[in-house]
Amino acid sequence: MRFAVLGSGFWATEVHAASLAAHPDAELVGIWGRDEAKASAAGAVHGVPGTTDLDALLADVDAVSISLPPSVQPDLAVRAAQAGCHLLLEKPVALSVADADRVAGAVAEAGVASVVFLTYRFRDSTAAWLEQAGRSTLAGGSVTWLASTFASDSPFRHSLWRAEPGAPLWDLGPHALSLLEPALGPVVAAQGARAADGTVNVVLEHEGGATSTVTVSATASPLSAGEEFWVHGDAGRLVLLPETGATAAQAHAVAVTELQAAALTGGAHPCEAAYGAAQVRVLAAAERAVAAGARQTV
Repeated sequence: MRFAVLGSGFWATEVHAASLAAHPDAELVGIWGRDEAKASAAGAVHGVPGTTDLDALLADVDAVSISLPPSVQPDLAVRAAQAGCHLLLEKPVALSVADADRVAGAVAEAGVASVVFLTYRFRDSTAAWLEQAGRSTLAGGSVTWLASTFASDSPFRHSLWRAEPGAPLWDLGPHALSLLEPALGPVVAAQGARAADGTVNVVLEHEGGATSTVTVSATASPLSAGEEFWVHGDAGRLVLLPETGATAAQAHAVAVTELQAAALTGGAHPCEAAYGAAQVRVLAAAERAVAAGARQTV
């Protein structure tokens, strides 16, 4: 399958394009960017052209792997779907329910395959953890993700959208949902609060009665930074342990393979665009809950 990467920043170059360039069953054809010099530089890293001509590139590929801010992604995802391209999307799919539904609708109307790149969902350790969770009667769970997004050595320190007040929820929340919902069920309501340092704390109510907590921050000190994921129930506490040596590019390569399989079979992927839109509805409810200081339904 012939792929284009839409985006020319760090994540686009070092994860999306690097994964595709090394993939045994995919061909990286080109990189699109809004800035011609940056697109050309990103393409040169992987030996492919960089371009600002989106329509020409879409006409030359079977699929796109999008690595752009969530405010930019929806319009380009819709254009790519309408051009008949399969979509490997970044999370969150969008920053509004309307835009997320627009992407999911374009995918359905065009009949293309789609996968949202939720990094942890494409790791073997997560698959084993979810399988174990599926054999347990669960009461709840928790995700804590404290990031130092703007530290001097962070590749995301110049990311404008991640500097917005609600960004930790939208940036890290999709990862939390991608682990908690398969284990505990769809989220139906949320309550939340924001600490003085910007840390967001959310309590999620899941269909069936389980509850979970999500704590996310973009401004944690490097000494506090880290991730913890667990669920609990009749089998005790099931902790998702870090996968030694795992990289985002390796997870992306798995997502590429699974997108190609969905395109070949015409089947729906668990992390397809429609699920990405469902995540946006939960994130929007959580954001309302934080702002109002009151429970909000999804």
